[in-house]
Amino acid sequence: MSQEIRAIVRIGDTDLDGNKQVAYALAKIRGIGTASAYAICWKLGIDPHAILGALPEDQINKLDWAVRNLHELAPSWFLNRRKDPETGREMHLIGSELVLAARRDVDLMKKLKSWKGVRHSLGLKVRGQRTVTTGRFGATAGVTKKKAAPGGK
Repeated sequence: MSQEIRAIVRIGDTDLDGNKQVAYALAKIRGIGTASAYAICWKLGIDPHAILGALPEDQINKLDWAVRNLHELAPSWFLNRRKDPETGREMHLIGSELVLAARRDVDLMKKLKSWKGVRHSLGLKVRGQRTVTTGRFGATAGVTKKKAAPGGK
C-alpha cells in the first residue's frame, strides 16, 4: 500500500515542503521555531518525525488551527507577543503579522522619540553595543594599504 506524499502543504499561510519531517517543516513558518513546532506536535499527539506530506488531511487541518491559535494551547511565557500594547491581549503572531507588528513597534518608538526610537531613526545600534569599531558602513576606515614597490616586492 503506497501512500502519496504531497510535495507542498499549506499551513499558516505558508507553503511548506511536504518531504520534510513535521517539526522541521513547521519551523519554516515565521514566528514558529523548532521548540514551538515540537510543542505543537506533542500537544496534538502527532509524531514530530513523521513526513508532513504523508499526514492525512484532518491532521494537517489540526496543525493549521494550532499554528494560528497557539495562544490557546501554550502558556503565556511561550508566546511571542505578550501584553500587546494596542489590545492588552496575549497572542502569538506568525508570518506577515509578526513583521508588521515589529514595524509598528519601531514606528511607535520613533514617534515617541524614545532612546531606542532615536537610535532606530539614525540607523545606529539600539541595544547598547559599542560603535567605535563595529557597525560601520560605507568606505573602509582606519586601514590603508601601501602602494606596491616597482621592483615587485
